[in-house]
Amino acid sequence: MPLYEHIKRQMAEAILVGSWPPGTLLPSEVALAARFGVAVGTVRRALSEMTAEGLLARRRKTGTIVTGRSPHHNLRNFFQYFRLHDGSGTLLRSSARVLTLAASAASEAEAAIFGIESGAELIRIHRLRLVNQKPVMHDRIAMPSLRLSGFPTHAADVPQLLYLHLLERYGIRLSAVRESVTADLATKEDRELLELGKPAAVLVIDETTYEPSGAAILICQHRATTEGYCYINEIS
Repeated sequence: MPLYEHIKRQMAEAILVGSWPPGTLLPSEVALAARFGVAVGTVRRALSEMTAEGLLARRRKTGTIVTGRSPHHNLRNFFQYFRLHDGSGTLLRSSARVLTLAASAASEAEAAIFGIESGAELIRIHRLRLVNQKPVMHDRIAMPSLRLSGFPTHAADVPQLLYLHLLERYGIRLSAVRESVTADLATKEDRELLELGKPAAVLVIDETTYEPSGAAILICQHRATTEGYCYINEIS
């Protein structure tokens, strides 16, 4: 990964997790370069791209400010941003709580998708996504253990930004996604986790994500409430 991209991702993460909320005036380019241990030109390139994407605004007399605007949901930053929005289309900041973390054998279907032997070990994560402490989505994620040596073994240690962790810790870049989006009646588990009444409907997103080589690296299912929320995905 180019160094400026690495710096850009760190700054984007600070914005997404709320360390740099909207309206924050960022330090100077020189100060940021010293903070990240890179050249000023590297920081300038990262800031320029984040400004073009709408995350930052650069003002001549004031400096660089976090805008709070929704980023463009193109494939370039697809995996960094939560795609549930409120009814007005405003981007929502979410947090993730890992419910279970386990390892188990791949089914024949999963093995075929990953291109591994049936029965090979998969890391399985079940997590809950919350907005303002309100549960809105739960995810089941499967990944081949062979690719993830040293992955956390305790639920509390799984990073909030999982996809960014895969890139920075393992060099796994997610470059394509295949989604199947349907509606379903909420199960008992859905109603309990998402605090839904009965009956209720949920949005179901079955997703496979791929590396640039075309190899599948993640199989996910997301089940979300759309009561007051909408799912936005813009590819450009």
